[in-house]
This record gives sequence, structure tokens and C-alpha cells, in this order.
Amino acid sequence: MASVTQMSMVFDDDSSAAWNEMFSAPGSPRPIYERLFAELNRYQLAELRQRSEQLSHTFSERGVTFAHSGEERPFPLDVVPRLIGAMEWDLLSRAIGQRVHALEAFLADIYGDGRIFAEHVIPRSVVTSSPHFCRPAFAVDPPNGVRITVAGIDLVRDEVGNFRVLEDNVRIPSGVSYVIENRRAMTQTFASLFSDHRVHPVDSYPAHLFAALRAAAPLNVSDPVVVVLSPGVHNAAYFEHVLLARMMGVELVEGRDLLCRSNLVYSRTTNGERPVHVIYRRVDDDWLDPLQFRSDSIIGVVGLVNCARAGNVVISNGIGNGVADDKLVYTYVPEFIRFYLSEEPLIENVETYRLEDDDVREEVLKSLASYVVKPVDGSGGKGIIIGPRADEKTLAKAAEAVAAAPRNWIAQRPVMLSTHPTLVDEGVSPRHIDLRPFAINDGEEVWVLPGGLTRVALGEGELVVNSSRGGGSKDTWVLNDESMPLRESRVATAQRQRNVSYGPRQDGNVGRGDQ
Repeated sequence: MASVTQMSMVFDDDSSAAWNEMFSAPGSPRPIYERLFAELNRYQLAELRQRSEQLSHTFSERGVTFAHSGEERPFPLDVVPRLIGAMEWDLLSRAIGQRVHALEAFLADIYGDGRIFAEHVIPRSVVTSSPHFCRPAFAVDPPNGVRITVAGIDLVRDEVGNFRVLEDNVRIPSGVSYVIENRRAMTQTFASLFSDHRVHPVDSYPAHLFAALRAAAPLNVSDPVVVVLSPGVHNAAYFEHVLLARMMGVELVEGRDLLCRSNLVYSRTTNGERPVHVIYRRVDDDWLDPLQFRSDSIIGVVGLVNCARAGNVVISNGIGNGVADDKLVYTYVPEFIRFYLSEEPLIENVETYRLEDDDVREEVLKSLASYVVKPVDGSGGKGIIIGPRADEKTLAKAAEAVAAAPRNWIAQRPVMLSTHPTLVDEGVSPRHIDLRPFAINDGEEVWVLPGGLTRVALGEGELVVNSSRGGGSKDTWVLNDESMPLRESRVATAQRQRNVSYGPRQDGNVGRGDQ
């Protein structure tokens, strides 16, 4: 059987000129990967496949699945982990915190005084024309000022090895459950790989989330009740809803489990009605409250927004956050950082072009095959046209769509995402990856989960990494070396001192979605 060493030339013989995460030259692993590479060399390809099957079996048993084409499948986890050094992670975590603070200030401003419009940093029309701009969000002021309790900031590494921000996710970011389960599965299946590395743990995420949700509670509540609101079992991320509710020790509820009366929210339990003070919602704005949004919603809660406006319940993440996920608004985030924080961005965006500008649009349309074109409100890789790989018919249709509604599209320079050795049908080969770190804001600090979700495009040459397009994931290791120890947050310190893993379990029945 071929060993990883014998296949290492496959990793480096990549004609795409992408940055190879593991190798700096053929047969020469980067310093951070040397020990991992040596350990993997001890495995034959057949052994790696056997371990991969064990990972898949573990995920099937634990219900770690996602919905793909109407079918529940185990989320593919690759056997080769991704490594990030402590010094590089320190930069990434500070950059993500900087970005979250700027986006918080932006959301508070546009749903408040609108200072950013008066200073002409961004046109008012760009914000108000966004599909996710939410007029009901006006006058819904969170007690601790936090609208972005959880953020997922998508990063890519470009051709010269620099990280860049690809997009922001501050509406209902998902995927953190795979980070937790990936680590659990890898430590069981590849325990030996961890022996030579000081890998920062990821299991404190639920404690940080629970603490942040409690910190977001109405000011007059000393012991807030927190629930997780799910659309139900048919949602693609339902596994995550169940996992986080269980690990935080809170109720998992659906809209039918909650009721609003006199601008107060209650949960129906086996012991009767129980007040609810904080809702970690996993339901989109459009379906959240039939009185304010879609009147045909049967998964929302009638009157919920009025309760939030009255200050009796907090909805996390906040309603109206989706405007910050708009890919046209994304192009202004570096300017938000300068405007609100008086700082320079620690990580730059991918080069992006605003197609509302007539001159820019004309230039892009002349050479559309040289750009990546994206819908501003797209997700999961839907609607993306990768110009260099598109045929003439596809490009012609894209040009028509852009010309008809320029506000709905952006163009970006194609970035050859970095590659990482990945076990696929033909052996261990380079596949393109990205990274989604998760940040939690409790109103005092932004804590970033060490590592995040590395998504991998399993098809050869494929650049769209989303699970909805058949992608998988990797366990992401942040190495906590002695020369650059990671900073411990207040929550982690308190948790370690108390030797408590998660928040106390709240009494009451588990919502109907968690059966």
C-alpha cells in the first residue's frame, strides 16, 4: 500500500498555483506540519480509509448529519486535520473581534441615529434596498447593546498565503456543532495524533454561548430563562439546535411552544407556563413573527417583536442583522472599521467590485469571464458564477441578470483558495478549503472559538466548499505553543476555577422538536 510520503508529491504537484497549507515545496512540510506529517506516514492508505469509515460510522451513530437533496447524510469529516499556529491565530482572533465590533456599531447606527449616512460613509440607499433591511428592528434596543451574539466570519487564504475575509454571517450562522463533534470524533479515532501537539480545546463553546445569552437578558431579570428556538426537525441544521440546547442545559422549543401575553413571553412546559427572557433563535426574520413579517408563518411566535420592543425579551441574534450579511454592504466593512473604531482592518476583504457603479459594471461586463459574480443575498454557494470556469451561455445569462438589477450582484477577483491534503477516492490529494471561525459577544469582549470550521470541497478543482454542494470538513487545530500562549477569556477562567463545563440545566420539558 502507498504511504502518505509516497503520495506527498500529489500534494505539491498542484498546477492551480494555490497556497498549499501543508507543504512549502515538494516533499517539504511546513514547520507546523512536520510532526503531524511524520505521524501520518506511519499509516498505510488502507488504514486511513478504515479510520475514515470509523469517523463516518461515529457520526451516523450520533446523528451528526445534514440535509442534502432531501436526504439526511453524515457530514463528511476528513482524516487529515488542518493546523494553525498560535501566533497566526492571535492575529485572526483579533481581526474577527475587530470586525464584530465594527458590525455591531453599524447595526446600532442604521437602526438608530444614522450617523454613518450623515457622514457619507455608505449611501442610505445601499442599506435600505438590502433584502434583509428590517424596519421592525427600529426601537428594538438590546439591553447590553449586543445584536451579534454569535458571528461566523468566513475566511480564505489567497495565493500568497494571506488570509482574507470572504463574507460575514451575523444573522443565523451555523456549523459550530460540527466543530465540536469533529473534535470528539477525531480524539476517539486518532488519539495518537494529539500526543505530540498541544491543541487548544473547543468544548467550552456552549459555556461561552450560555454566558453571553444570560448577559443579554432584560436589565430587571436576575436569573434569566434562556431557550433555543428552532424551526423544527426538517431544518437542515436541526442537529445543531438539539446539540447546543442540550449542552447549555436549556429548553429547545418551536414556535408552538411559546406564547406572548401582555408583551411577555412564556414557554409551555409540563409544569405550566414559564416566563422566557432570552431566545437564541434559529428562525429567519421572515418567519419569526407573523404580525411583523410573513403572515403565513406557522413556525414563528405571534407578537414576539412587540415583546422585544417592550424590553421584556431579548432575541439573539437580533432581528435585522441580515443587512450586515449583504455582500454589497460587505464591501464597506473596512470603511466601517475606520469610521467606528478609528483603526485599520487587520484582515482585508477579497477584492470586490460594486456593480451599481456604471463605470465598474461596464468594465466587469466586458470581461465577465475574469470575475466571480455573486448574488448579494445568496448563501450555500447558490447563484455563484465562477467566470473562468463558466461557459458562454452561463456568462451571457449572468450579464443579463447584472444589467437588469446591478444592486443584486457583486463581482470579485477569483481567489484560488488554499489547498490541503484530503483523503478522497483516488487517494490523498489536495482539495480547496476555507475557514469559518465562530465568535461570541457578551457585551464586554468578543471571544473567538479556537479553530472554527474548515470546510473542504471534495471534488477535484471544486472551489465551492458548502455542504449543500457536497463539501466536507476538517478538524481545525489551533496549536497552543509555549512561545505564544492563547489568551484565556473571563468565561474560560471562571469556568476553570469552578470546574463547571456548562450552564445549569433549567427545569421544564424539552420542546417538541427534541424527541
